[in-house]
Amino acid sequence: MASYDEVKAENYNLSVSTYVEQRDTREKIDIAKLNAEIKEIVAREQFLRDEIDKIIADIEGGQGL
Repeated sequence: MASYDEVKAENYNLSVSTYVEQRDTREKIDIAKLNAEIKEIVAREQFLRDEIDKIIADIEGGQGL
């Protein structure tokens, strides 16, 4: 609640944002954890690509890519 003196000091501006600080509602992100998860995903992706390459090589008769 704003006092009369506060309102007077703000030239009688009755805008709520003048007297109330907005809360930061953004999600907090742990960058280290996120980077670790990305590293795991990239490693898994590479493993799967290697396995696909082996399957394709077998289908092609062992000629490779």
